[in-house]
Amino acid sequence: MELDELSQSGIRRVADYSPYFDQLAGIANEMNLSQRSNLVHLEKCLHAEWSLGQNSILSWCAMDQGILILVVPHYAIAEYTAVPASDPTAPQKVSARFLNELISGDRELTLTQVQKVARLLSIEPKYITLRQPLSGHNVESQIIEKMIRRYGINYVASRAVTLFDIVGFSLLTPFEQMTQLNSLSYSLNSAHAKMLELDVGINFARSSSGDGFYVWNRDNGIDANVNLYHFMHLVLADNAIARSKSVTKAVPRLRSCFHVGSCYEFHQAEGLNPTIHNFIVGDVTIELARMIEAAYPGQILVGDFMADLSDQIKEETDSQVNLDSVRFLQRAKSNLAKLSGLELSGERVTSIKCYLTGEQTGNGEFNIRRLHIRDKHGLTRTAYNAKINIYRDTAKPILLGIEDKKLRLAGRRT
Repeated sequence: MELDELSQSGIRRVADYSPYFDQLAGIANEMNLSQRSNLVHLEKCLHAEWSLGQNSILSWCAMDQGILILVVPHYAIAEYTAVPASDPTAPQKVSARFLNELISGDRELTLTQVQKVARLLSIEPKYITLRQPLSGHNVESQIIEKMIRRYGINYVASRAVTLFDIVGFSLLTPFEQMTQLNSLSYSLNSAHAKMLELDVGINFARSSSGDGFYVWNRDNGIDANVNLYHFMHLVLADNAIARSKSVTKAVPRLRSCFHVGSCYEFHQAEGLNPTIHNFIVGDVTIELARMIEAAYPGQILVGDFMADLSDQIKEETDSQVNLDSVRFLQRAKSNLAKLSGLELSGERVTSIKCYLTGEQTGNGEFNIRRLHIRDKHGLTRTAYNAKINIYRDTAKPILLGIEDKKLRLAGRRT
């Protein structure tokens, strides 16, 4: 069949022919053929309910020969928490907190919970009949969770994100913009490869900011956030080495920011299917965008955050509920041993120092200085100036970031 011979329904069949389940084959090997066939059928049913992005799937539960799902129009998620314009005194239908909890974490609910949520949202659960009842296998549940998330919106209360911004990007020619973005992409991939060689987990994702990339770790938790901070080190180091060797504008000059905050994750529709890779938007990306406007070329800013990781500390003695920026950096410094044995440009790294800068005190030590940044909207936010020094066997050290004294000379307000 030729492409121009496809009718609208024919295109739809082609889209359905490559289910998302194929992308999960690596974790589906533990199930037998009939179980896998059952999930392929479920994925097709979920795709139909999603209806090219018209609807969002919230939750699910197993029931008899199939599953119950909660489906709402994509715009309804915002309307549930909105105050009617016709009556500003009217209460919200449901609280934003309730809705965020509903689309956070695992999406599987009990039958009673599904019925209660359906009543609150004034919707009817939809029943999908499967070819056989679900087995209750752990891998089976994991795959269904991934499917549901792909066809819905997910809220993450505390995710670390870093923003790499190319200095002077808008002043470059289109060809120079392309080469610099490609160079930054290579630095991201190179840093990823180095961390995998050291067996440091980083399942990174990225989306374009226009002048660079937002980058985050798809994995959750304090270790995942710390690993992303070290990942930022390696990206900036690779870029610095490339800049030292380049004689053209092929390699970008960067400024970067790191922050932890809440965000919504979603899969955009690409053609007739949601994309495999997710996108994020939320408080964390807004803060990064405001911070980067005030960053100098070569500067590294760390936001003033309080990571809410209380649901991830079941076995940890150090409570993460009050893990602020300063304590986060202390945690990052204590984990630098993970990068031992690292090589950059053929030279073995002997030590790495990462710290927040400040002024020297009377006893020869340094305090940590808080920077107060006013954005274009007149809002003020707090950030910290970060430095990373990477020392190698015989090569010159790689010094990333800006010294505090240079910031004072430039007139950065405290």
